[in-house]
Amino acid sequence: MNEDLKITNEWDKTFKLSEKVNHKKVTFHTRFGFTLVADQYEPKNYEGKLPAISVCGPFGAVKEQCSGLYAMKMAERGFLTIAFDPSFTGESSGTPRYVASPDINTEDFQASIDYLSTLENVDSEKISIIGICGWGGLALNVASIDTRIKATISSTMYNMSKVNHDGYFNSNTEDSLYELKENLNKQRIEDYKNNDYKLGGGCLELPVPEDSPFFVKDYSEYYKGRAYHERSLNSNGGWNMTSALSFINTPQHTFSKEIRNAVLIIHGEKAHSCYFSKEAYEDMVKDSKYTDNKEIMIIPGAVHTDLYDNLEVIPFDKIEDFIRKNI
Repeated sequence: MNEDLKITNEWDKTFKLSEKVNHKKVTFHTRFGFTLVADQYEPKNYEGKLPAISVCGPFGAVKEQCSGLYAMKMAERGFLTIAFDPSFTGESSGTPRYVASPDINTEDFQASIDYLSTLENVDSEKISIIGICGWGGLALNVASIDTRIKATISSTMYNMSKVNHDGYFNSNTEDSLYELKENLNKQRIEDYKNNDYKLGGGCLELPVPEDSPFFVKDYSEYYKGRAYHERSLNSNGGWNMTSALSFINTPQHTFSKEIRNAVLIIHGEKAHSCYFSKEAYEDMVKDSKYTDNKEIMIIPGAVHTDLYDNLEVIPFDKIEDFIRKNI
């Protein structure tokens, strides 16, 4: 846990620092022994202990992108917040690089709550989480196990287990899934021989071919364009290819109906990924005894990345109201 980390001191976010908040870099450790690096934001003027929020995502992004934007905006509204890089990514520790795992990443979120709970200026009874994209799906996984979380916000969710196992829009067949498993296990052998791990590739370079699906262009315009960052996986070489195996074999949201604390799921109506949120909400409330504090908000006309950085679309008023009502 006492690793030599390369932590950047200068401001290198994809958004401007607000004059309303203080910012600093912090570290904390996970139960698996990784050291995670986070940006911590707090309002410049406050009294007493603050409610706190941990933010992460999108899947394959870094804290210098939209998780940091969410964290900063919520700090402007009176919360102490952190946006962290998951294990194996960004400035956080873990080798080989660019590995993802539902178990490790769930622990990343839980470790952030450990950290927030120990801060003298945080009310440990008022901690919430915000997960974006693939981390919106993981946020529900965390809420299923971590009773310390008072409110969970899932924004523009991906269920990474579902999309890896079932394919986009449930396109995998039994045979195509088996072929995928075969190819990934063959890749394990090549990686072992090479003592290196092949990357799956990030977003397409700009300009994206005209015949590409809209959501492919949408991603590239964010990661390769307006929010490019040198440490972002999606902006560069992508994830370790064999990380998909962990998600294929590990369903998420299996116990979501057990979540007693508040959950707000937010998605854009026009997002290709909207079905993840709708299905997750239905599964969470079906046959559950704890539905009174569960909500889904579909934003008319919004696409997937509108909820990354479009300040006219991200419903910060609703997010603040929902959290304050439930902490």
